[in-house]
Amino acid sequence: MDRLLRGLFGKFIRRGTFKLTTSRGRSFVFGDGTGSPVAVRITSRRAELDLLRDPELRFGEAYMDGTLVVEQGTIADVLAVLLKQGVEAPKWARPRWLLRYAGRRLAQFNPRKRARRNVAHHYDLDGRLYSLFLDADRQYSCAYFETPETSLDDAQLAKKRHIAAKLRLDHDQDVLDIGCGWGGLGLYLAELGGANVTGVTLSREQHAIANERAAEKGLSERAHFLLKDYRDVHQKFDRIVSVGMFEHVGISHYDTFFQKCAELLSDDGVMLLHSIGRSEGPNVTNPWIAKYIFPGGYIPALSEVLPAIEQAGLLVTDIEILRLHYAETLKAWRERFLAHRDDVERIYEPRFVRMWEFYLAASEMSFREQNMMVMQIQLSTRQGVVPITRDYIASEERRLAAVEGKRRPPLRLAGE
Repeated sequence: MDRLLRGLFGKFIRRGTFKLTTSRGRSFVFGDGTGSPVAVRITSRRAELDLLRDPELRFGEAYMDGTLVVEQGTIADVLAVLLKQGVEAPKWARPRWLLRYAGRRLAQFNPRKRARRNVAHHYDLDGRLYSLFLDADRQYSCAYFETPETSLDDAQLAKKRHIAAKLRLDHDQDVLDIGCGWGGLGLYLAELGGANVTGVTLSREQHAIANERAAEKGLSERAHFLLKDYRDVHQKFDRIVSVGMFEHVGISHYDTFFQKCAELLSDDGVMLLHSIGRSEGPNVTNPWIAKYIFPGGYIPALSEVLPAIEQAGLLVTDIEILRLHYAETLKAWRERFLAHRDDVERIYEPRFVRMWEFYLAASEMSFREQNMMVMQIQLSTRQGVVPITRDYIASEERRLAAVEGKRRPPLRLAGE
């Protein structure tokens, strides 16, 4: 067993300094000796066998179960070393990848009932959990860091401002927010943009909180949130926005998604899609993420999204790629989560805490060390709806920032 583990890690880890101690007490060091060293220990033969069979799934499970112990560094440091390698998977792992690729449409098949169940798995957790590590507005998507010193709360506000500027809002326009979360973006568009916002979500927890927040702000007439599948919306809208929801649609439903958006968007309408994307072409969802975090989810490549947009008759008017913004967002989330580790353990058990620590760390390092990105795709139904240069975005951001300065309440830390 030790020889097999040495062969597995030795072929994969070429950069950095990675120490592995097996359940029999033998230690091996891999890499080129550069960087801060990390060290892990496997405590059981069963965990070793599982790792050899399916490392993509079992590595995270071993950390959750406590059979993989980090002895030097943190799990984030360990994952940074693993994900920076940039080497191809071993040949013996190829058949398993092919099976997953062949079955990805079935895994991502998300009719209404299954979509609701998948959303509940992640978003209907105890509401206290998210309040412990998100910003005060509960933005659970990539923030927009205008400078390296920008705080998480300011970066999330800048994200809303950036999106609002791209939507080119006019007063009293009707806006559809697909996957509205806890309502933060919709409330921003209603309050600062003067829009009439309809948000839809499949999460009961988010639906209730979003409407409560609208009532607290006195915006219930301008912003209302529905527990509804986007496929069941029928009225026309001047603007459509979707942030962090497209990753849950599933590749088999891309045509349906964009055709529905084209049907709902007015003749002079503008749509803004904000989604995680992959820069290296189509692939499969990591099996650990699919099993424990986002069942039915998939991060698309642009080459998978653009054909569906074209087929729906929508025009791409702008594409912006945000690269390390999500790495910084996830770092802030992970640090806040770990600062409240004891609080999370009072809500859930330690295995859940390790699962979420692994999720946040793995997600951060996939953006920092690999080629994950966020794409903002602006769409319309015809030419001439948006200006032919991008100057209007910065100009509108400055205007919105000035309005925010007059209305902005004191910031608070998440969890307060």
